[in-house]
This record gives sequence, C-alpha cells and structure tokens, in this order.
Amino acid sequence: MQRKNYRIIILLLIFFSAELEASFRSEIYYAYINNKMELWKVVIDSMDAFKGKSNNMMLELINYQYGYVGYCIGFNKKEEAKIYLDLAIKNIEYLEKEKYNLSLINAYKSAFYGFRMSINKLFTPVMGIKSIESARSAVELDKENYFGYIQLGNCEFYMPSALGGSKIEALEYYLKAKELIEKKPDDTNKNWNYLSLLIVIGQSYYYLDEYNSAKLVYEKILDLEPGFLYVRDELYPQLLKKMENL
Repeated sequence: MQRKNYRIIILLLIFFSAELEASFRSEIYYAYINNKMELWKVVIDSMDAFKGKSNNMMLELINYQYGYVGYCIGFNKKEEAKIYLDLAIKNIEYLEKEKYNLSLINAYKSAFYGFRMSINKLFTPVMGIKSIESARSAVELDKENYFGYIQLGNCEFYMPSALGGSKIEALEYYLKAKELIEKKPDDTNKNWNYLSLLIVIGQSYYYLDEYNSAKLVYEKILDLEPGFLYVRDELYPQLLKKMENL
C-alpha cells in the first residue's frame, strides 16, 4: 500500500512539474512578444527559487537566462547581464556534470562565451575560440540540434570579416537551424526561440541588402504573431522605409 501511495505521489509531482514548466513557457512567450522584460525577469527569478528542479526544468531556465542576458547586453545593462550570466553558467556546470543533453549544453556554452566577450572585450581572444569550439561540439554531438547551428551562425555573424567571419555563412547556418526546428511543428508553436531565429534570419537578409527576402521573413512572423511589438513597430517599418528610399 505504501509503495502504491509513493508511486502516486511521484506521478503527481511529475504532472505538477510539467504543468509548471508549461506555465513558465507561456509567460516567457507573452513577455517576449509584448516586450515585457520585467515579466521575463520575474519568471526566471521564480524558476531559480523553485526547489527540486528537474534537469529538464533547469535546462528551460538556462534558456530563459540566455534570453535575458542577451537582452541586458543589447540595452547596455552589463552589470545585470553579468549577474544572470553567472547564474546560468552555474546551472550549465551542474548539468554538464550530470551529462545531461551535452549537445545543448555545448550550444549554451558557446553563447555564454560570446556574452562574456560582449561584457568584457579583454576576454575576446580566448573566449572567441572557445565559443566556436563549443558550437562545433554541439552539432557534432547532435546533428539535429538547431540551437547549435544558431550558435555557429552567431560565431560567423559577429566575427570580424578580417578574422574569417562571414554574414553569408552565418545566414546559411541560421537557415539550417530553421529547417531543423520546423521538422518538429510542436517546437515552433508559441516558442520564443523560433521567433527569435526568424528575426535573426530577417536581419541577416537586411544586412546583406536582400530586402525582399527580409520582408518575406518579417511578414511570416507577423502572420504567426500579428501583435509582436518588436517586428510590427520597429523592424518591419524600418525595412519598408529603407525599401522606399532605394
């Protein structure tokens, strides 16, 4: 009887954890499309404080920390970026010791090396190499890991052309990532990572002066999410203005 009750408790905990993760995912998506990063921060703080996180929940938390650190760096909030980057690195180190989804772990390590370069340029020579190596390891471990290809694209996109960086090659990696994630429709549904990838592809086309291609990408995003503020109010109007002035 005790064993039966124990199994019921375990099943309830699993169900509760899954429901909680779905709730966090929904809130992050809402925060992303509505540019409410204060809500994003509340979610990751709540997840961080949650005791007894599964490895999968911790991996989700790392993803949201990754997004928040990128936001902080983009808006020159480097001190806050460093705080949340340190938390994310601690979580990465734990999952790496657990040998949990090492392909994704390497992809995040690549991104975090890149963040460290953005926060402190003195790290660039060492971190740049480590970022590339980690991204390559990610896709070597799992050829279907779209997130690994995103990081390979980021390495190419942000590396100076004098050192071998190429926005054309970056776009190829991003398109490969898009192909992979779209193989699994569930992964594209209400997923901030998917919208973020589409934005990066649109911006890559923009930088390469392929404005019609960028326009198609932004229109696809707005078909998926008409109320996406960043694309609706900034990126798409900016592109249309640029095309009008050609």
